[in-house]
Amino acid sequence: MTAAKLTVGLIYGGKSGEHEVSLQTGFSVLNAIDYNKYDVVPVYIDKEGRWNMGQTYTAAPSRPEELQISGGPEATSQAMSILWQKLSGQESTIDVLFPLLHGTYGEDGTIQGLFEMMDMPYVGAGVLASSAGMDKVIMKKLFAQAGLPQCKYESFITAEYEANKHEILGVIEHNLGYPCFVKPANLGSSVGITKAKDRSELERAIEYAFRYDLKVIVEENIDAREVEVGVLGNELPLASVPGEIVSTSDYYDYDAKYIDGTSRMVIPAEIDSELAENLRELALRAFKAIDGSGLCRADFFVSRVDGSVMINEVNTMPGFTAFSMYPLLWRETGKSYSELLDELIQLGIDRYNKRRQLQFGRD
Repeated sequence: MTAAKLTVGLIYGGKSGEHEVSLQTGFSVLNAIDYNKYDVVPVYIDKEGRWNMGQTYTAAPSRPEELQISGGPEATSQAMSILWQKLSGQESTIDVLFPLLHGTYGEDGTIQGLFEMMDMPYVGAGVLASSAGMDKVIMKKLFAQAGLPQCKYESFITAEYEANKHEILGVIEHNLGYPCFVKPANLGSSVGITKAKDRSELERAIEYAFRYDLKVIVEENIDAREVEVGVLGNELPLASVPGEIVSTSDYYDYDAKYIDGTSRMVIPAEIDSELAENLRELALRAFKAIDGSGLCRADFFVSRVDGSVMINEVNTMPGFTAFSMYPLLWRETGKSYSELLDELIQLGIDRYNKRRQLQFGRD
């Protein structure tokens, strides 16, 4: 007997600065998913935050432009009425939601909270892991609690900086030195990041980072290789082989990632087996430290000076095109892109089913 097909609600686009990256991801997934197992309902969130639901895909689209659905002024309410069917006492026409949203309003726990309120299974990290994985300062505090080695940093919010600017600058110079990296605490794809080499550059970098977030983090410069590990699973996650980012740019910024081709991936990373196993173990610890589920990519620094390892960050919805690091890490580990999609969808459903067995009140 042939198993019934699942209907996947694929959510992409979004209001963040990574809108175009999300469109690339959506197109890649639609061209890799097994249409013998799934029908796919596209849900496009435009840059203004309007939701647009398209006709069900039973075969892959031919052009990325097809994904930019425009449903008119009533599109958001129409999409929401379908997505909220379960809580309206109707049988849901969608079995599982698959958010392919990067950055703010998609990877930060906001939409995951909406899915929880909808009582819908969804792929990827939950509310806590998503929000902790987006906030670099909270993430680092959780890593410290878990005993994970990491670089030195300082952080502050807008009000603190305005009230104590010279004191904060002095602390950064004393504790971190130059050069250092200035980042918005909550943003992805290296947007808003600047390498500062002196005080004037530091001040400009902080002002620039505050354009993107109300909290800024400043990190010490590490002369290191950048090595990444994919994590897949729920309660018993697995780690992929490590891969290395090699960039000819001064650092791995947005342009190096997506525009000018100054970076390349080496998979598996050219490291010894002992270091590879250490990185995989640390990646699993980082995943558990943020209460991860589904997937994440853990990014590490490996010092060129003494070989020591420090965790940089985790990404709970990493780049997910067919040519992105995360799927390529798993391909090298023995899992194809299509198989990876199958497993992620099942992990989302499994997590939902286990949570439904919990009690949320007294007998």
